[in-house]
Amino acid sequence: MKQFQLPSRIRLANLPTPIEPATRISREWGANIFIKRDDLTGSELSGNKVRKLEFVIAEAQKNGADVLITCGGLQSNHARATAVAAAKLGIRSYLVLRGEPSAINDGNILIDHLVGAQIRYISAEDYAARVDEIMEQSAAELSQQGYCPFIIPEGASNALGAFGYIEATREIATQLRQMKINIDYLVIATGSGGTQAGLIIGRKLFNQSYRVLGINVCDDQSFFVNKIGRICNDAIDQYQIPVAVSAADIEIIDGYVGEGYALNRPQEIELIREIAAVEGVIFDPVYTGKAMFGLREQILQARFRKTDNILFIHTGGLFGIFPKKELFSSSG
Repeated sequence: MKQFQLPSRIRLANLPTPIEPATRISREWGANIFIKRDDLTGSELSGNKVRKLEFVIAEAQKNGADVLITCGGLQSNHARATAVAAAKLGIRSYLVLRGEPSAINDGNILIDHLVGAQIRYISAEDYAARVDEIMEQSAAELSQQGYCPFIIPEGASNALGAFGYIEATREIATQLRQMKINIDYLVIATGSGGTQAGLIIGRKLFNQSYRVLGINVCDDQSFFVNKIGRICNDAIDQYQIPVAVSAADIEIIDGYVGEGYALNRPQEIELIREIAAVEGVIFDPVYTGKAMFGLREQILQARFRKTDNILFIHTGGLFGIFPKKELFSSSG
């Protein structure tokens, strides 16, 4: 490992999370698949976002923050994890969410309400055009009320948040060494880019030989090559990380967004049901379910050799099942 100074960190996640063989789908699909269970980082804090928040909230605390402001979709895992973390730390959370309030709260937004988050709903158009501006306005209003707000970007996907998965790479490397497994590919669902950025930097920093593949669940390959490259280079520059990342290091498997972000085709829902039944592992319809569908299709199209070892990171999202329960009921 190359040496550098790790930023401040607080402990929120239950780590390390296990790596488990997915023996039955491996046999059925003709592959060697392992699952890194980052859905087990916590209960209320479940998922990949808490790894990033350990670093981002440490910075917020250094700045004396007593309100965490962030944004996301109506069922944002990141917004929920931020709200839960704030409650655990005895501070407030303010969420700017894309969508409209519902008479029935379910999934992540139910938890947002349970932990006392203040929520501002905005239209999809306003979110796309000026969510950062709206968060800044909200921060100014809270400051006038005597609070000390701290803005966390969507998905905690920035230079500091990338350290969540730089450090996860260290964890993975240790586990693989102990398990005496060499992996050829590490595969994730890519939605805001920060997790893949951290894994790419971590792979270089800890001298790992596998390739990092992101299956995008929104936008397209060009968008993520640019965004992930920007996050990587910001982290490398700001924290003097002794590695270099080029566009060639950022591998995106495009073509599995399907009907659109958070929208599902029947075959995606059916795959989630199938894996749950044979592996006892539940993937979510927004991120991991789509990415696992893409991975299966790539395996069946012979992108990988039968001898390749593939590690899929389960980034959580279980609460996203419940707002879509009608889809699962109607699919059998």
